[in-house]
Amino acid sequence: MQYTIENEFLVLTVDSRGAEAVSLVWKADGSQLLWQADPAVWGRHAPQLFPYTGRIKGGAFTAKGREYKAGAHGFARDLEHTLADKKADCLTLELRSSEETLARWPYEFVLRTTYRLEGASLVHHTEVQNPGSETLRFGFGYHPGFVCPFDADHRAADYDIVFDCPQTPVVQDTPDGLCDGTHLLMENSAVLPMSDDMFANDSICLTRLSAKTLSVAERGSGRRVELDIEGFPYVLLWSAPTERLKFVCVEPWHSLPDRVDATGRWEDKPCAAALEPGENWSTALKATFVR
Repeated sequence: MQYTIENEFLVLTVDSRGAEAVSLVWKADGSQLLWQADPAVWGRHAPQLFPYTGRIKGGAFTAKGREYKAGAHGFARDLEHTLADKKADCLTLELRSSEETLARWPYEFVLRTTYRLEGASLVHHTEVQNPGSETLRFGFGYHPGFVCPFDADHRAADYDIVFDCPQTPVVQDTPDGLCDGTHLLMENSAVLPMSDDMFANDSICLTRLSAKTLSVAERGSGRRVELDIEGFPYVLLWSAPTERLKFVCVEPWHSLPDRVDATGRWEDKPCAAALEPGENWSTALKATFVR
């Protein structure tokens, strides 16, 4: 089931499968702002990652004395979420633990997703609640894919990743999708030039950022997508390897993939939060579009 909300600038469509934003249209010219999930390139739009981000070592983990198989990025992106509330410019969907989720991850939870349009901005708010009787450890991340280049007249080389202040980010190396080692990408710079081969070695996982915003910015025009990243310990940049760049994912995460030396025990896995019974945790990603 798909639901649509809009305001004077934007029209957003959200699919109940994964509570995923699948279309975001700039009303002034009808242009599409989200990647349209070409299955030959990357068959998703903007999944949210829960209850973990990235890969699990060996594709499995143990919890409560049992082994559980685990694909990348958790299961919330593939399940049906229930509509909880809808207004003209705002909607909320909800996913609760069930027999299906407990067979994949043995913890009770409530995952509540709210999309809200504020002028030329989209705010994606996420809340996790612990309705159970034991500690709830989990990871979480956003994974929106934005159309880039913004039109057919531009190439990847016409764009930069721009921070609001100079950065010296430490890149977390993830060979085979697992954390192992670090390196510096740039030093005391606010601009990272983009290119068609920028993601030839897969994603770029930035840590130790102090910036409040990160923009995908088109040189000379002022057009950009600006994301509020303050409070996120990790931001990943990624696109599918193609001859010419078609989209870019900007992924603020609260947790990382497993390390190469991970024990495989869920209780040892670094997490976004550890909630005691009755506690909740929330986060939000705001994306502002300048056209």
